[in-house]
Amino acid sequence: MKVCLDTCVLYPTVMREVLLGVAAQGLFEPLWSERILGEWSRAAAKLGPAGQVQADTEIAMVSARWPKAKVVPPAGLLDRLWLPDANDVHVLAAAIAGHADVIITMNTKDFPRNILAEEGLSRSDPDDFLVGLYAAEPAAVTRAVSDVHAEANRLTGDVWDVRKLMKKARLPRLGKKLTSS
Repeated sequence: MKVCLDTCVLYPTVMREVLLGVAAQGLFEPLWSERILGEWSRAAAKLGPAGQVQADTEIAMVSARWPKAKVVPPAGLLDRLWLPDANDVHVLAAAIAGHADVIITMNTKDFPRNILAEEGLSRSDPDDFLVGLYAAEPAAVTRAVSDVHAEANRLTGDVWDVRKLMKKARLPRLGKKLTSS
């Protein structure tokens, strides 16, 4: 399954790491465009120069890890597309260009299902998407979350409760599934 990741799911670190950890487990193929990655970098720049440097380093790392993830929409594609927020049309174009099955975004109102269906696409928020993958492949999702959890503990020097970490990452249903199994 090919999945286009919107900037809003790439920029929060824990959410991104869980999604890409699941991708690394082979459960989906991530897709993005240069513009999506650029938005990530610009959003991180609001934290200051160090934020942008960190984001640019992480962008280089994910680009190296998934060299086929970057798609380039063909000329004219953006001109024929429409979404309620014109600033999101490039995400739809990237999904179409990459032959994605689904767009993962927190901005569900900006990606109406009927418009996506016309292009053979659906959308999901990251929590629902990951809960669905957990239902199909619990061991793989658990491994990915365990790796992110261990790294969060290492980086912060704290011992995070998995459920609280997932809630903080806006993945509360996934956290509940992981801790109630």
